Amino acid sequence: MSGRAKLTLFAALATLLTAWSLSPLVDSQAWLLQAGLLLIVQSAVGAGARRVPLARTLTVAAQVLVSLLLLAFLYAGKGESHGDGPLAYLVTDFGALFGQGVRDVGEFAIPAPLTDGIKLLLVSGVLLIGLLADTLAVTLRTAAAAGLPLLALYSVAAGLSGGGDASWFSFLLAGCGYLLLLLSEGRDRLAQWGRVFGTAPRRGAADSGLAGGAGGQATAPVKFGRRIGAVALGLALAVPAVLPSLGGGLLGGMQDGDESGSGPGGTITAVNPLVSLQSNLNAQDNRVILKYRTNNPQQSEQYLRILSLDEFNGVKWEASGRPLIDVPERLPDPPGLGPQVRSTAAEVTTFVNAADNYTQRYLPMPYPATSVAIRGKWRFEPAGRSLVGDQLGRDRFQNVQGAEYEVRSLQLKPTALQLQRAGEPEPAIRDEYTKIPDNLPPVVAETARQVTQGAKDDYTRAVKLQDYFAVNGGFRYNTRTASGTGPQAVARFLADKEGFCIHFAFSMAAMSRSLGIPARVAVGFTPGEKQSDGSVNVSMRDAHAWPELYFEGVGWTRFEPTPRSGINIPDYSRAQAPATQPSAPAPLPSQSAAQPSTAPTATPECPPALKKLGECGPVAPAQSAGPGDGTSVTTVLGWAALAVALLAVPLLPMLWRTRLRARRLASGEVLTAWRELGDVAWDVGVAPDEALSPRRAASRIVDLGHLEPQPAAAVHRVAGAVERALYAPPGAEVSYPELADDVLLARTGLLEAADRLPRLRALLLPRSAARVSWALSARWAALCASASTRLTTLWSRLPLRSRS
Repeated sequence: MSGRAKLTLFAALATLLTAWSLSPLVDSQAWLLQAGLLLIVQSAVGAGARRVPLARTLTVAAQVLVSLLLLAFLYAGKGESHGDGPLAYLVTDFGALFGQGVRDVGEFAIPAPLTDGIKLLLVSGVLLIGLLADTLAVTLRTAAAAGLPLLALYSVAAGLSGGGDASWFSFLLAGCGYLLLLLSEGRDRLAQWGRVFGTAPRRGAADSGLAGGAGGQATAPVKFGRRIGAVALGLALAVPAVLPSLGGGLLGGMQDGDESGSGPGGTITAVNPLVSLQSNLNAQDNRVILKYRTNNPQQSEQYLRILSLDEFNGVKWEASGRPLIDVPERLPDPPGLGPQVRSTAAEVTTFVNAADNYTQRYLPMPYPATSVAIRGKWRFEPAGRSLVGDQLGRDRFQNVQGAEYEVRSLQLKPTALQLQRAGEPEPAIRDEYTKIPDNLPPVVAETARQVTQGAKDDYTRAVKLQDYFAVNGGFRYNTRTASGTGPQAVARFLADKEGFCIHFAFSMAAMSRSLGIPARVAVGFTPGEKQSDGSVNVSMRDAHAWPELYFEGVGWTRFEPTPRSGINIPDYSRAQAPATQPSAPAPLPSQSAAQPSTAPTATPECPPALKKLGECGPVAPAQSAGPGDGTSVTTVLGWAALAVALLAVPLLPMLWRTRLRARRLASGEVLTAWRELGDVAWDVGVAPDEALSPRRAASRIVDLGHLEPQPAAAVHRVAGAVERALYAPPGAEVSYPELADDVLLARTGLLEAADRLPRLRALLLPRSAARVSWALSARWAALCASASTRLTTLWSRLPLRSRS
């Protein structure tokens, strides 16, 4: 293996070892294998380009092009595409996924789930660092400078992860990778002087300044370099442990400030609990994470609520930052609960046991809780009525893992009439919980107005919205749908009519706010599955999200727009609720609004409760797509053109050589045909030697190319024609009709005599393609010289006064 090949290998290895420091940032290391494979391909492209050889800029450009194509093929189609055809698939969609990854990084806590966006950021970041390291260490031959991008990669990983128990191991891997790169580069430089240090001299060899020690054994500089590197790496690991005052560096965790819930007046941060909701719903291993017993006679209506997401910024729903207080002995009454509904509520008791593998920081409990008995450090957030684990130490927080606790809660029983007659909400509630972002697509509000057309009060509007999603809108429940959090996510869901609880809850809450109904999204678990011993098991697939709408006198009220089997339907939203009096119809939305489907999903005799559970037969198919939704001829042609272009990229050198060969041989000129014969020999490994005469050069091609007699005779005939062209008197005929045939015969013989791999390289990656880079360099030099001459001439023509 050559010195440059070793440098390429160790540069890629150093990048991969440094990339290991990113593994604590996500909950899966599957991206590392993908990053490693792409990095190997990128390094191989660089090694091949340097072997040709290509210019440095062309080498880097080839690596960038191949890396972008690989990333596009792996990740295109996984983002939010807003166009049609290959350009949208490979560019627009690719950029949207990159932006989604940036948003996911800001949204999720460490370790974050390995979403497609985050995986794209990680893999592309490793490829970028690998490209910089390869360019500096191999292309530019400055391996020491390659440590800068490696240090940048490690610094980002260490800063985000905050250190931890595995930080020393990540530092050790990164340091070892960099030292191996330096040692490889040092040995390569020493080998260029004609002697490779690091081995003992042969017996009897004379001592030199580089050999010494007992027994005549050499103490090579490479060995000293290894020892120095090992000692430096050991000191870097040991010194911070011995001197605690030096913490906070690259090996130490970042110093935490006042965290959520710490101190007498902390705040709850905008942690999104929907990080693993979709993965839980799709989990193959449906583990039980909570067990509880309750004296609630309506156990099927007892949801375990974690917290509420009350802030909608157009990109995502999240929990707004609110002050935390100590958990009171008796929790205050929930906001908006009036005496009429409170008098009919029953207080129930629930005993909950959390599994040891459930580490949620928010306490699942029925809503609204009146008191909680639990050990540990917990804080209370009054507006959302959530219990949050307090900080226990550096990077440690109280969580639900293995907890046993008792919750007393109210079993509210509002009637449809009470909700229908609810008064106007308080101005503070209305102003805060009806905010909608400016970038919310107009189709959301227009669809909400159309669905609720004819409704006189907020309750009837809420029931119509719920039934639009769960009964008569043609929506389908599918946990495999990409969740999406961009401003177009709700509009896309309304158009596709497919998703899971996050889509239904988010969309109904956004549409309710557009109608002036205070709304937020609650996250937690459905009631679970009752066991024979009376206990209830809550598993990962019971994770759920639902909208909560505010009604004065009742408070925050649960609605269920998700058409999922096993979802409990609130009694107050069933079909027997009293109908509103007819009133003047609301204004019709614009024609551009998304039209809700009016096709029935079952027979008229089927009650709505069974409709929502899917017990009334198949759902009526949604309206067929318009003629513009199908695959157009333009799209097909675009995909075909893209496929042809991508297939042609690896074949470009071969196509260039084929075209050049045909042009040279068609000219009938002897010297041009001789140049083609020399390039053919160069492609199979016989490098050209301009110092030889045509006859000696022909003999060299025959010998090194191992030609048979007929191809060898063709080579000598072409060489004879070249001699006549060079030395014959003017006007003499030097060409002959079989000139092109002889060149092709010699080419066939050279290819047949070569082994399989050299023959394949001669066809797909010919060495003579280096003439392209030489021609470009010559043209660039000529252009620079011409520009310099013109500037000098212009300067000389200027008056002397203007020059000074």
